[in-house]
Amino acid sequence: MGTSDKVWTREEVCSRILAGETLFIYSGKLIRVPPSWLAKHPGGRLAILHFVGRDATDEVNAFHPEAALKQLNRYAIGRVAVGPNGWEPLVPPVMTGWVRKKNESGEEKWEREAETWNDSVNEYGPTPSSEILLVKKEAGQQPAATSPTMSSLAPPPTGLNMKTQQQHMKAYRALHAEITKAGLYKTPYLTGYGPEVLRYTFMAVTSVLAYRYQWFWTSAFFLGCLFHQLTFTVHDLGHNGVTHIWAVDRAISILISDFTGGLSTGWWVDNHNIHHLVTNHPSHDPDIQHIPFFAISPKFLNSLWSSYYKRIMAYDAASKIFLSVQHKLFYVVMSLARFNLYANSYGFLIKSGLQGRRGWTWWLEIVGIAFYWTWYINVLKGCGDFKTGLAFFLISHIVPSPLHVQIVLSHFSRSTEDLGPTESFLARQLRTTTDVICPPHLAFFHGGLHLQVTHHLFPRLPRHNLAAASQIVKRYAAEQGLEYAEFGFVAGNREVVGVLADVASQVGVVGMVAKSEVEKAVRGESH
Repeated sequence: MGTSDKVWTREEVCSRILAGETLFIYSGKLIRVPPSWLAKHPGGRLAILHFVGRDATDEVNAFHPEAALKQLNRYAIGRVAVGPNGWEPLVPPVMTGWVRKKNESGEEKWEREAETWNDSVNEYGPTPSSEILLVKKEAGQQPAATSPTMSSLAPPPTGLNMKTQQQHMKAYRALHAEITKAGLYKTPYLTGYGPEVLRYTFMAVTSVLAYRYQWFWTSAFFLGCLFHQLTFTVHDLGHNGVTHIWAVDRAISILISDFTGGLSTGWWVDNHNIHHLVTNHPSHDPDIQHIPFFAISPKFLNSLWSSYYKRIMAYDAASKIFLSVQHKLFYVVMSLARFNLYANSYGFLIKSGLQGRRGWTWWLEIVGIAFYWTWYINVLKGCGDFKTGLAFFLISHIVPSPLHVQIVLSHFSRSTEDLGPTESFLARQLRTTTDVICPPHLAFFHGGLHLQVTHHLFPRLPRHNLAAASQIVKRYAAEQGLEYAEFGFVAGNREVVGVLADVASQVGVVGMVAKSEVEKAVRGESH
């Protein structure tokens, strides 16, 4: 299926998408993704489905090494007709609740898993006309259509200027070229990962020695520190940012994450790639979907549908209780966040196994998880009694909690608006992400996560080169009139807690409004 000379119009691309084909644009070429590739894509199906009908050039370049990019030409079926401001994007069907599923005869058909919702004026304030959120499909409701239509592929009105967004795209490509030319994709193994290995070794040896001398709390503390620090290297490997060879990075990440930490690399990559691509979108970014414990936008009080988790994020009685005090429970919940990672990891592996997605990485992860619990349970048994074992368990799991606080600092206080598919990759990442200012000697504690803006723009960039790259990014952002957000660790915590407190106050307002409406209805009936 080599490159064709055919030039596809926007209407022709729409027709093929409505017929069930998975198409996106890359460097002016129309790429057709066959079902076999969609099912086996290392970044997950949704990473592709979120860009159906869109120009994904910048996202594809950001996430894939040169060797992978060369393979794309095999799937090109022609070029697309573009105007002076580039390709006019379509709305991917998955973003309006449409997915392809096999029926009883094994034939793929369109299915509506959720309804779209946009309330431009509501009790929480105005929302952009471009915003598309997903909510529950009413039980028993007959769908207005059995498949997406031309009108559902058309983006809603947006306040963005396509010419400006095209300028942002050109600026991003120039920025990417400058960073590549500067050699910042070369991994500094000795100066970067050398100190990391020494740090990990110190923590592991200290934990083992303390355990031998029965200083169990001390041992648990350093094991927790090791869990905390190793997570950063797993993050690097999951982004293919160490050796830049997918199979090698994935194997090493499994050996660290699954065998040493009991967490699934496969789940993390699947989840995290979506977070990078649809950052801070209430219906699509799993990294901000924490109902019933957290809601960073009043939009979550509408029981939104999650296209990642395939379920309603119910704003129910439990949610109302937790969300009303979420700003007070923030650090308590964060201290226990590792247990949520276990649940997500094992749920993902079970689901993947049941769906037949059992490649070599899946089997290695299963062995790794079994190995982890074997050695960890034996460590707990060696503590001598239940009380000491429980203390060891809790300390080793709570000590890594600053990691989870660090993760949410980068996004919880940023915009959750959906400005539509017209927005450039550069503008979207700068709008939804922030850095945490940190002195160089403390950078190891944050593991590169304090430089999230640059990381989101260049996810494969080696962690130890992010600081140098961020200086270049700041210059480009200023030239484009875009905000490069950053604040200190303490100020960042205040921002996040403030956002949580604001939403918590909305929970009370919604409750009072609902009560008032019920009382009015009752009075009306009595008359």
